[in-house]
Amino acid sequence: MSRRTTRCALGATLAALALTASACGGDDGATVQGVKLIKKGALTSCTHLPYPPFQIEQNGKVVGFDVDMVDLVAKRLGVTQKVVDTQFETMRTGAALNAGKCDIVMGGMTIKPDRVKFMDVSKPYFDATQALLAKKGSGITSLEDVKSRKIKIGSQAGTTGEDFAKDKGLDPRSFDNSLAVLDGLRTGQVEVIIEDYPVVQNWLKDPVNAKYAIAANLNTGEQYGFWMRKGDNPKLVEMTDQVIAQAKADGTYKKIYEKWVGPMPKTGGPS
Repeated sequence: MSRRTTRCALGATLAALALTASACGGDDGATVQGVKLIKKGALTSCTHLPYPPFQIEQNGKVVGFDVDMVDLVAKRLGVTQKVVDTQFETMRTGAALNAGKCDIVMGGMTIKPDRVKFMDVSKPYFDATQALLAKKGSGITSLEDVKSRKIKIGSQAGTTGEDFAKDKGLDPRSFDNSLAVLDGLRTGQVEVIIEDYPVVQNWLKDPVNAKYAIAANLNTGEQYGFWMRKGDNPKLVEMTDQVIAQAKADGTYKKIYEKWVGPMPKTGGPS
């Protein structure tokens, strides 16, 4: 990242400037098919690693569900995707976009009114639910159990799962990222964690987590979207929507879903 971009990023951390900061992509940007890119020849995406199965680093490369989806947008533009690891707080507030750090934000980010105030968002590309993960035989069946039994619960900081737990009167211990949440459970810092169901499902594929099980599924009505700078890149929003719709129509979405998540649900599938 250039010094110019760094200076702009620092300014964008101020909430008052986040809405009005000018684009700070330096002098090497480009416009392709009406889409403004901060780097010539690349669609730059921000995410917060790790977040399997949506984003995870394997053999020095970032891969995952969201990466494959954004790759489709990059392909439509005739460029390659460049992934930038970014703090989740700067993603969900729009600061990373306003600072010119990336063109698009991915990372299983739920579409919420407070986020839409600061960023433009694509049409939903994934229907998400939350899950509670605990040791097998824990007897936990709901958040009400967690509250009544005063069980220590963990969550990823700044996520809708954490908000959901707090709305139920709980005070979860916050961890910086999804794997830190899992480690908190493994090391006994907490007895149960709340996390997006696809992430938990992915963890349970690993034999090292064999002693854990989903204690409860929580249908929170969440949907994920891809995020772009507010009012700044309407052609990118439009193209992203088109790519999502096309992928669902031609079977590409199904292939990506089954590759990273598992069998697509027969009902209540992705919208």
